[in-house]
Amino acid sequence: MRKLIVLAVVGLLAQLVDGSLGMGYGVTSSTLLVAVAGLTPAAASASVHISEIVTNAASGLSHWRLKNVDWGVVARIAGPGAVGAFLGATVLSSISTEVAAPVMSTILLALGLYIIIRFVAGIRPRIGRPLGFRALGPLGLFAGFIDATGGGGWGPVGTPALLADGRLQPRKVVGSIDTAELAVSVSASIGFLVGLGAAGISWSFALALMIGGVVAAPLAALLVRHAPAHLLGVVVGGMIVLTNSRTLLRAGGVDETTRWGLYAVVVLLVAASLVWTVRRARRRTDQAPAAEVEDVSVS
Repeated sequence: MRKLIVLAVVGLLAQLVDGSLGMGYGVTSSTLLVAVAGLTPAAASASVHISEIVTNAASGLSHWRLKNVDWGVVARIAGPGAVGAFLGATVLSSISTEVAAPVMSTILLALGLYIIIRFVAGIRPRIGRPLGFRALGPLGLFAGFIDATGGGGWGPVGTPALLADGRLQPRKVVGSIDTAELAVSVSASIGFLVGLGAAGISWSFALALMIGGVVAAPLAALLVRHAPAHLLGVVVGGMIVLTNSRTLLRAGGVDETTRWGLYAVVVLLVAASLVWTVRRARRRTDQAPAAEVEDVSVS
């Protein structure tokens, strides 16, 4: 019972992060289900995606009510994402646990590093023309496949790509990605049911995550306008890197003393990233009023 309560809290926190960043629910929940709850990678990803059917629906509804959704983007990316998710689920269901665990942890570790780098560097790329189906189709296919095989990845792959377009406000990018993810979750869940069967899924864990996520969904839709995304991104990315480093180091037979030394290095790097990110955000805030004054004087 205690484990289920913890998982409900994990689902709540993960949805708060996901709803405000457009990423984080799957990678956070899957990481903890494998490392803490002891589920196999396929069972963890299946449980997360089943819980996401309800949490994504609640999140999408909340974003829609707050006008955070661009339905044209949702229509172009959701279908390919669903196809990729089904393929990824069937692939993960067919490989052994011994092979799947390090593969899944490697994907999650890479996604965690990507999240940290993205928010530390403050990457805000721009491209000259809007993303159409030719770009969003392959993007959705790839993001859906990574999402199912890694237990998460739809947001970390899809959100930055839509931000790179430059047409949508960040809140609409997050809202559109969260809404489109419903199709991905349904498709991945069907794939896992086909590959694992109903008995291979932890329904109690999925329900616990679902309850926490549903409670958090409307709060996250409001937080998307005010949350310090740069801080959340670094913290979540750091936790994902630390947890999956633990899995990979254990799988590689690294001795305990060396493991703890590497854990300390990861913690120090994340702390340094947080300090850097806070300072960069303050510099931008301080420079903004000066730029406004200069614009007024020139005009």
